[in-house]
Amino acid sequence: MINCLLIGTMVLLLVSCSGGSKVKKEDKAVSAEEHFELGFNAAERGNLVEAVSEYQKVLKLDPKHLKTHLNLGNVYGRQGKWKEEVSEYKRAISIDPKFSEAYFNLGVAYSGRGDLNEAITQYQKALQGNPNYVEAHNNLGIIYFRKGRMEEALSEYRKAIEINPDYARGYYNIGSVYRQQGKMEEAVASFQKALEINPKYGESHYMLAVLYFEKKEYPQAVQHCEQALKFGVIVDSNFLNRLKPYR
Repeated sequence: MINCLLIGTMVLLLVSCSGGSKVKKEDKAVSAEEHFELGFNAAERGNLVEAVSEYQKVLKLDPKHLKTHLNLGNVYGRQGKWKEEVSEYKRAISIDPKFSEAYFNLGVAYSGRGDLNEAITQYQKALQGNPNYVEAHNNLGIIYFRKGRMEEALSEYRKAIEINPDYARGYYNIGSVYRQQGKMEEAVASFQKALEINPKYGESHYMLAVLYFEKKEYPQAVQHCEQALKFGVIVDSNFLNRLKPYR
């Protein structure tokens, strides 16, 4: 089976250097701006060494440019340098204690290391600064799900879709909770709602294929399985074999 939850990814920001601390000289601001954009573009291309170099040049010119600390932490994370990654997010927070994106990225980092309690703390701090942070609600819900706290998970997912009714991932994750609770009809309705918002949501097609198979509604199971494959989902080979007689 597939992983039944989808987590929000880290925040990477492309902003002008005016988002950091103020610099007095015009040429200094322009130079930092150029290095920041060069760093962002290098990271987008996957050239992480160059990205680190460019972001470090920004920080030499403007040590308090918090969004550079955020993006540099993101690059360190992609390099597998966890301590350096976390250190950059914390530096950003020391500059702006209400910087929700840095708390969010810390939550993702701690979650990735399996420290779920610390991840909860960081997501909650992100939400203190920005109660309408949809991805933070979603990711906090996922942590609660992983800890078996289903009602709390459901509450966070509902907050996410209340803020953004077109948030397909939220409906998908709600469906995953209902499936875990054995509420199959509610789960089907949630996965279908995700597909109303995004018809190309392959994971929702996959989960519907599984649920319809369990309900012995085989034509619908086959249909959604084919859609899942079409949209790039890796379908369990055993499940495909079980579907063969009905295709």
